[in-house]
Amino acid sequence: MSSADKNLSVFNTEGLPDISSKKFGILVAEWNSEVTEKLFEGAYQTLLTYGADPENIERGNVPGSFELTLGAQWFAERRDIDAVIALGVVIQGETKHNDYINHAVAQGVTNVSLKTGKPVIFGVLTPNTMEQALDRAGGVHGNKGDEAAMTAIKMLGLWHQIAVAQTGSSF
Repeated sequence: MSSADKNLSVFNTEGLPDISSKKFGILVAEWNSEVTEKLFEGAYQTLLTYGADPENIERGNVPGSFELTLGAQWFAERRDIDAVIALGVVIQGETKHNDYINHAVAQGVTNVSLKTGKPVIFGVLTPNTMEQALDRAGGVHGNKGDEAAMTAIKMLGLWHQIAVAQTGSSF
């Protein structure tokens, strides 16, 4: 479902886990900072709204979206980080650079998550125009940062559910 049909900032909040002791790494691409700062604000506020301790949210900046994967790996390899959120935007532009970057970042984020066994969330906008990006960074279609943070929370909830089922105790 496209964000034109669903608001990125509206989600089901039933059964969310307690995240007060969980630590989050949020990576923010500096390229297109007009958009990525809004994505960060959305992710940060969503984590706070649903119980994260501000002391447990660590931000890291990378030059552009392509660098999100290595930054995500560095965060995810840390024992004290429970989930990573990668935020960026790659706008279509005049060349096909976006196709290569978007595919590489999506694959890279997936690989880091599988390699580390931690939630590493793809919070990268892939719009055709700056207007579409802004619409999805707190505009008429909500905020992809909100959605990315909620995805991290829900993945930690699933992790907890599986850990309890396997061991009979919390993680």
